[in-house]
Amino acid sequence: MEPPVIIGALILDVHAKPSTAPISGTTVPGQVLFTPGGVARNVADCIFKLGVKSFMIGTLGLDGPANVLLKEWKLSTEGILRREDISTPIVSLVYDTNGEVSAGVAGVDAVEKFLAPAWIQRFVKNISSAPVLMLDANLSTLALEASCKLAAEYNVPVWFEPVSVTKSQRIASIAKYTTIVSPNQDELIAMANALCAKNMFHPYKLEENKLSIEDMYRVLKPAIWILLENGVKVVIVTLGSNGALLCSKGNPKKALNINRKFPKSGEIFKRVHSVCSPDLFTELESYRSSSLYAMHFPTIPAKVKKLTGAGDCLVGGTVASLSDGLDIIQSLAVGIASAKAAVESDDNVPPEFNLDLVSEDAELVYNGAKMLMVHQSML
Repeated sequence: MEPPVIIGALILDVHAKPSTAPISGTTVPGQVLFTPGGVARNVADCIFKLGVKSFMIGTLGLDGPANVLLKEWKLSTEGILRREDISTPIVSLVYDTNGEVSAGVAGVDAVEKFLAPAWIQRFVKNISSAPVLMLDANLSTLALEASCKLAAEYNVPVWFEPVSVTKSQRIASIAKYTTIVSPNQDELIAMANALCAKNMFHPYKLEENKLSIEDMYRVLKPAIWILLENGVKVVIVTLGSNGALLCSKGNPKKALNINRKFPKSGEIFKRVHSVCSPDLFTELESYRSSSLYAMHFPTIPAKVKKLTGAGDCLVGGTVASLSDGLDIIQSLAVGIASAKAAVESDDNVPPEFNLDLVSEDAELVYNGAKMLMVHQSML
C-alpha cells in the first residue's frame, strides 16, 4: 500500500495548564509542557500510530525546537526541508481550567515562507501514488495551488484541513480541486463567505441555543451547499461534543472518486469492516448526484483532559481508514473514535492507540449514525 501524503506544519506546542483560573497580569501555578504539534504533523503521527505509514512534507529549522519535534518522530524525514535560516514554528497556548484554549501566540511564518511549490514538486512520485493527499491551511496559497494541481493530474483525492477561521479562507483558490474539507462551524462560515465573495453568512452559536441536530443542520445547510456548489465533493463539519455532519451531493461513497486498488488487508480494515457492515446504508445508492445528502455521526462520552488534537485525530483516523480501503462512512466513524482517544490524552496525539478500543468505539459511532433529510437543492 502506498502511503497517504501529508503536507503542512510541524510545530512545537508550548502548553500552559493552570491549576486555578488564569489571572491577567500575573502568574498562577500549573504545568508548562512541550508537545509536538502542527495540524499536518498531528495527522501524520495519528495515521502512523493507527498502523498506516504516511509521507510528511514540511519544514523545520536546525535548532532546539526542531530536535524536540523529531525526537519521537518515527516516519521518514526525506520530505522535511531543514535549513539554518528557518526558525522552527512554535505556538504557545494558555488553557483555562476546563481544558479549552484561553489565549495563544503563534510564530509559524516559516511554513508559508519556506514550504514553497518547488520543494513540494520534488515529491511528485509520492503524491502521484498516494491514496489521499492531505493539506493543511498553514500553506501559502501558491503552495496549496501547486499541491492541488499535482494531485489533480494523477486523480488523487485532496483533503483540505482549514486550521483556523482566517486560514480557512484559502479554500477560495482551490475549491474546484478539493475532495474533502473538515471545518468546524466557524471555519465553515468563513469558507462559504470566501467562496461567495460577500459576507452572506454569520457565525451562530449553536451550542448556546440548545438546538437539535436537525436544527443545527438546517442553520449550516446553506453554507455547506456553497462549498459543494464550488466543487468540494464532501464536507465534514465537526460539531465538538455534538459529533459531526457528513454532507455531499448524492452518495458520499461515490463522491470521493477513489478508484485505486487497495490491499484491504491492514489492521484497521480487518477490524472495522467486520463490525461496521457496508450494507447498513444501502439506501445511499438511490440518491441523485444533484441532491444534498447529509448524515449525522454522534460522539462517544469521553473523560476529557483537553480538546486540542481532537480535530487532527479525526482527520488522521479517517485518512488512515480510507488509505486502508474502508469507505468514507466507516472511515469517519474511525476518525471520531480516534478523536475520543485524543481528548482523553495529555498529548495532541495519544502515545499509542488501542485498536480494539478504537474499533469498538467506531462500531458505536457507525451504528449511531443517522441520515438527515435529503434535499433536491439548498432550499
